[in-house]
Amino acid sequence: MSDLPRKAVTRTAKLAALPLGFAGRATWGLGKRIGGKSAELVAREVQQRTADQLFKVLGELKGGAMKLGQALSVFESALPEEVAGPYRAALTKLQEAAPPMPNSTVHAVLAERLGEDWRELFLSFEDKPSAAASIGQVHRAVWHDGRDVAVKVQYPGAGEALLSDLTQLSRFARLLGPLVPGMDIKPLITELRDRVSEELDYEQEAQSQREHAEEFADDPDVVVPGVVHQSDQVLVTEWIDGVPLADVIADGTAEQRDRAGQLLARFLFSGPARTGLLHADPHPGNFRLLPPDPTELTGPEDPEDPEDIDGTAATGADRWRLGVLDFGTVDRLPGGLPQTIGNSLRLTLQGDADAVYGLLREEGFVKDSVDLAPDAVLDYLQPIIEPALVEEFAFSRGWMRNQAARIADPRSPAHQLGKQLNLPPAYLLIHRVTLSTIGVLCQLGATVRLREELESWLPGFLPQEEEEWAEEECPGEAPSELAT
Repeated sequence: MSDLPRKAVTRTAKLAALPLGFAGRATWGLGKRIGGKSAELVAREVQQRTADQLFKVLGELKGGAMKLGQALSVFESALPEEVAGPYRAALTKLQEAAPPMPNSTVHAVLAERLGEDWRELFLSFEDKPSAAASIGQVHRAVWHDGRDVAVKVQYPGAGEALLSDLTQLSRFARLLGPLVPGMDIKPLITELRDRVSEELDYEQEAQSQREHAEEFADDPDVVVPGVVHQSDQVLVTEWIDGVPLADVIADGTAEQRDRAGQLLARFLFSGPARTGLLHADPHPGNFRLLPPDPTELTGPEDPEDPEDIDGTAATGADRWRLGVLDFGTVDRLPGGLPQTIGNSLRLTLQGDADAVYGLLREEGFVKDSVDLAPDAVLDYLQPIIEPALVEEFAFSRGWMRNQAARIADPRSPAHQLGKQLNLPPAYLLIHRVTLSTIGVLCQLGATVRLREELESWLPGFLPQEEEEWAEEECPGEAPSELAT
């Protein structure tokens, strides 16, 4: 397997082949139809070939190309079902695997960063990577004190590759638009480019992971592996087993899907409130569903546990936990998520069009030069926040496709209004993380009590008097906890 392609001319040529390939396959498809094949069959073949090439190029290049592929993969549920299959298979591969670095390159990085005697730090080290990401790959090993660890090794030249890819991809972002209806790809690429330095800084990543690991150390629902060792280009953390979220999406039971979805939503909203940090890379490759801790389970023959007659206490889905990986990209939110988000959601649910419009204008979502009808803005927002309206909501690909189609259709009022709204820079990453998480929930097909998480963790979602009462009665406890 070849090393990470670093020459700009090589990477540019590979990326430039993508739009040329799209055009070539369209011509090939036209020829097939002229030759008598049905349009539906030809379209399916074209889509499959496009998806195969997309994965091949993005996966081989790693870097910014793969980073974009991972970011797009969480939105495949927005595609019409008849075209989603090929893209789903190709893009979801990017969540877990990519062609690995040669062993010689990995060993050279470890020797440079950990010292020539780096092997003495480990009781064992697996040369075959267990996972590959956009700027590094992960190897399983045993640390010298006996702990199972994950060793993340950064690709040499990763920074240059990231910047080169994202610059090139931005040039034909318009051609990638059809991959995700209703989404403008160019701002996504710009935002990924702006965070290149964070992705490459393993010291910053280690600090973010330490803060999460400390906060969630005794959490019954979320597991964050601790940091064991960190240096430039190498990060060693505790190893956690579990079912990759991509596998839960593909083959998980309904109970596993619902549990994973609930915990994913809980982590999204509780993380900023508890750590002041927002995990900003929520694609399925960064999560694991962990079985219950055996030490915390009630034995199936325990006569004191009335729920344990059939052994469900030992295997119940509500005991599964969410393992969270990769803290390379975070948003720093010292006060948690902005209260404006909670206030806007609450007022939208209440149907107060004037108050919602006033908040959006005040925060810069509606520029001073734009004049919109408050009722039209409310009509635009209400379908999107439907999951917060009910006690529990069944996320699905169908629901997300309907939302995407409503916003993407140039003839729809939603499309026309959406073009006039503005996304302030401070909300850009929050917006992408929220949309990405919703995309994963739809891939899971999970039924989630989202409103419960919003009431517990989102400032402003509950009326102020309820929040003040909760804090006075039981400081530190979430309102939803008080109601139980």
